[in-house]
Amino acid sequence: MTNPISDIEKADVILVTGSNTTETHPVISAAIKRAAKFGGKKLIVIDPREITLKRYADIKIAQRPGDDITWINGMIRLILEEGLEAKSYIKERTEGVDAMKEAVAPFTPEYVEKLTGIPGKTLVEAARLYAGAEKGSILYCMGITQHINGTDTVKSLANLAMVCGNLGIEGGGVNPLRGQNNVQGACDMGGLPDVYPGYRKVHDEVHAQTMEKAWGITGLSRKPGITATEMVEEAIKGTLKALYIIGENPLVSEADLNHAEKGFHNLEFLVVQDIFMTETAKAADVVLPALCFAEKEGTFSNTERRVQRVRKAVDGPDGVPTDWEITCEIARRMGADMGYESAEAIFTELAATTPSMAGLSYARIEKEGIPWPCPSADHPGTPRLHVGQFAKGKGTFFPIVWTPPAEVTDAEYPLALTTGRVLYHYHTGTMTRKSKGLNERSPECFVEIAGSDAKDLGLADGSMAKVASRRGEINARVKVSHRMAKGTVFIPFHFAEAAANRLTNAKLDPVSKIPEFKVCAVRIGSAPEA
Repeated sequence: MTNPISDIEKADVILVTGSNTTETHPVISAAIKRAAKFGGKKLIVIDPREITLKRYADIKIAQRPGDDITWINGMIRLILEEGLEAKSYIKERTEGVDAMKEAVAPFTPEYVEKLTGIPGKTLVEAARLYAGAEKGSILYCMGITQHINGTDTVKSLANLAMVCGNLGIEGGGVNPLRGQNNVQGACDMGGLPDVYPGYRKVHDEVHAQTMEKAWGITGLSRKPGITATEMVEEAIKGTLKALYIIGENPLVSEADLNHAEKGFHNLEFLVVQDIFMTETAKAADVVLPALCFAEKEGTFSNTERRVQRVRKAVDGPDGVPTDWEITCEIARRMGADMGYESAEAIFTELAATTPSMAGLSYARIEKEGIPWPCPSADHPGTPRLHVGQFAKGKGTFFPIVWTPPAEVTDAEYPLALTTGRVLYHYHTGTMTRKSKGLNERSPECFVEIAGSDAKDLGLADGSMAKVASRRGEINARVKVSHRMAKGTVFIPFHFAEAAANRLTNAKLDPVSKIPEFKVCAVRIGSAPEA
C-alpha cells in the first residue's frame, strides 16, 4: 500500500474495486464500513457482484469481468473534460499527461456503457465524486490484477489517482490489499524470480556484486528466473525436471489445473514442505515437515509494508526444524554453506544488504513494526510513499489501451465465470477445511448465478450443476443469488474436489506473468446428485 491502513478513515472518498473486502479482508473492511457509516465518508464500490460492501456505498457499479480499464479511462476522460483535475499537481509532479489524455479520449460515457454495461450517468457521478474529494483513496485486490491486462489496470488506477493529486498525501493513495498472509514479506525478501530482497533486479551488476560479497561467492546468475505458471510449461516440455514447493498448494490453486497436473506428473522429482498433507504433497516424491507461524521466530510484513516481529508461542512437533534450518541444511548438502545461527542473523544480513531496510533490526521492531523504506537506524519508517515527490522524481502517466479478456463468451460458452473466496475458508482450504465449524458454514463448492440465468437453464436453487469450460469441468451446488449480474457466475476456488481452477484460463499478463483467474467463458447444465 502507498498509504497506511489508518489513512482509509482519513479519506473523503474511498474507491474500492476488485476486492470483496468484507469476506477477504474483514479487518480492513471494518475500517471502510466505519468511515462510510459513522465517519461521513463517501464510498464507491465497483465489482461484478453485489458484494456486501455495496450496502455501504454511495455509488455502486457492476462492470463485466475484465473490463476495468474501460471505466477507469472513462472516469479520467470525464475529469479532464470537466476541468476537475489537480492542475498544479500534474504540472509540478508528473510527466506524460498528454499521451495519457490521447489514450483516454475515446472513452466517453456512451462508449464505456457499450463495452461494460455501466450506465453512463453512473460513471459520470462516480468520476465527479472521486475528483471532487480533497483526499481520495483507492483500494484494490486480485479482482483487478488477475487478468491478462492486470498490470495495465493497476497503471490506470495510478493514472486516476495522479490526475486528482491523490498520491503522496494523507488519506489518499493506490492501495493493494495483499491476497495471502505475509505475501508482502515474501516479495520484499526476494521471493520473485527477478529480484533480490528490496526489489533489486538480479540483472543489475551492482546488486549482484553486493549479494556475492555478502554470501562470499562468485558467479551469481544475472538472468531472471521464471514464475510458477511458467514452471508448469517448462515441466511439460521436460526442461524443468525438479521442483521444491514450500507452503503452497498449486494442484488446487494453479490456473487450468488439468494442464498444470500434466506438468507436475512430468517432473522427475517433486519435494513439498508443508504443515499438512495437501493435494500437492500427495503427489510429491519427498514431503518435508514445516512449522506454523506460532511455532517459530521471524518477521512478517503486512499489507501496508510494516515489518513486524513474529515470536514462537508454542513448541512444534518433536524433531521438526524451522523452515530456514531446513533450507540451510539442503544448501549445505549442495555445497553452499549457509552458516546462519538464527532467524535474527538472517534479518541482520538483510538489513546490511538492502538499502530500503537498512535501518531495521529486531531491537527496533521489538514492540511495534516499522514500514519500509527505512534507510537508517534513526529513520522512523515511511508510512506514506511519494510524499513531496515520487521516488523516481516525477510520476509518469501511462497511455493505457484496453484489451478484451483472453477468452470471451460465445454461443457455446455463454457465461462469464469469475472466481474468488468466501469468508469461512482461506485459499485452498489447507487449514480452514479442517475446521468443523467452518465446514458447517461453508461445506461444499457452489456456483452463484443470477435468477434469470438459472431459469433459462432450468436450474433450481440447491440443485447440482455441471460447469464446463474449454479446459475442464466440475460439479457444483447451484446458488441462485441477487448478487450476480445476468451473464456472470461466481465459483470459490477453495474446494479441491470441485476445483474452480479446472475451468480457469492460464493465459498470462505479459509483465507480471499472473494468469487470468478472474474471467473465462463457461457453460452450465444440470448434473445428478453425488
